[in-house]
Amino acid sequence: MHPAAEIRGIKSNMLYNKRIVLCVTGSIAAVETVKLARELIRHGAEVFPVMTPSSTRIIHPDALWFATGNVPITELTGETEHVSFCGDINDPVDLLLISPSTANTISKIAHGIDDTAVTTFATTAIGSGVPIIIVPAMHLSMYNHKILQDNVEKCKKLKINFIGPIIDKNKAKIAEIDEIVANVIKVIGERDFEERRVLIIGGASTEPLDDVRVITNRSSGRTAVELAKNGFFRGADVELWYGTAKEPSPIYIKTLHFSSIADIISLLDNSDIKTFDIIILCAALSDYFPEKVKGKISSEKEKIKIHLSQAPKIISRLRSLAPKSKIVGFKLESEREKIKKSSVELLKKNNLDFVVGNTVKAIENDKNEIWIVDKNNRIFHKKGSKPEISDFIFDVIK
Repeated sequence: MHPAAEIRGIKSNMLYNKRIVLCVTGSIAAVETVKLARELIRHGAEVFPVMTPSSTRIIHPDALWFATGNVPITELTGETEHVSFCGDINDPVDLLLISPSTANTISKIAHGIDDTAVTTFATTAIGSGVPIIIVPAMHLSMYNHKILQDNVEKCKKLKINFIGPIIDKNKAKIAEIDEIVANVIKVIGERDFEERRVLIIGGASTEPLDDVRVITNRSSGRTAVELAKNGFFRGADVELWYGTAKEPSPIYIKTLHFSSIADIISLLDNSDIKTFDIIILCAALSDYFPEKVKGKISSEKEKIKIHLSQAPKIISRLRSLAPKSKIVGFKLESEREKIKKSSVELLKKNNLDFVVGNTVKAIENDKNEIWIVDKNNRIFHKKGSKPEISDFIFDVIK
C-alpha cells in the first residue's frame, strides 16, 4: 500500500471519491504543496499533480509523487492528459486546483494562452465546465499590478474561484492550508445550504466582578466552531459571533467577538439579524450578572459576597428580531432524564424551531450525545464526535 493510501479519509470523508488535479506553478510557495496534497487526501480525495517546468526547480516531482501516490505530469504527451482528466464530458475530474499560482499563470489563463501543462489543463477545464480554484502567491508589487488585477477579474467572470492571498508586509502569501481545503470542500461538496445565511453564536460570556476578575461558564467553543465549519462546507454564508473559548475560530469564516451579554445585545441591535436564514445559539451565556465593584477587590479579605441579578435571555429576543428565521437553541442538563422535558419547554416558550439537548459531559469533551426536539415534538438522537454532531444538526435542520 502506498503511504498516501494509508492516510486517505483519516480526518473525514467529505472529499471521498473526489478527484482533484493539483496544479503547481513556479512560486516559492510550491514548497507547501506536499502538505496541501496530504491534507486533501486526509479528507478522502485522490490527488493528481501537474507541474510547470519552473515549479520543478523549486520542488522535485518525486516529492509530489510520494505525497499523492500519482506520478506528476510535467509535460503533455500523446496520451492527451489534459483531455483525459478535464475534457472527458462523461468522467471529468471534480476540481482543478492551482496552488500556488504565479502572476504569469493567472494572466495566461485569462487570455487563453497554453504553453505549459498547467495552462492547458486550465483551458480544457474552463471549456468543459470543471470547477477551478486559483490560490495566488507572489510579491505584493506583482499582485497589485493593475493588469494582473484586471486578469484576476477576467478569471472570476469565467467563474474561477480565488482564495487569498494573505497580505503580509510586501508579500502576497499563499492562503493557509486549512482555508484552501475548506474552500475545496465548499466548491465541490454537497452545497445543500447554498445561498443560505447562517449565524452561529458560541463560546462563553464573561461578566466582570471587578476591574480584574470575571464570572463565566465553561465552554471549549468546539461545538460552535464545528457548526460554523460545517455550514461553510455545505455552501452557506456563515457568520460566527464568538465569546471566550479555547478553540480558535476558522480564519475563513467572518467572526465577531463578544465578551459580555451586553456585547451580544449590542451586536443584535447593530446587525440586520432578520437577514439570517438560520440562527444557532449554542453559547454558554451567563444567567446572572454580578454587581460590579470598581477597581480591584482586595485579595486580603477572607470572605466576600457576590450579589447576582438575573441577566436578560438572548434566546427570548431572537424570535421577535428574526420572525422568519429558523432558530435553534441549546439546552444543557446535568441529567439525561430531564433533557426532553426541558428542551420542549425551551422550544415552546421561545417559539423556536429546534432545541438541541445535551448533558454536562459534552463540556470540553471531543464526543457528545444529543437529542434534537422539533416543533412537531419529534426527537432525533445522535452520538458521535463534535464534527459528526454538527453535520447531524444541519441534516435535521434541512
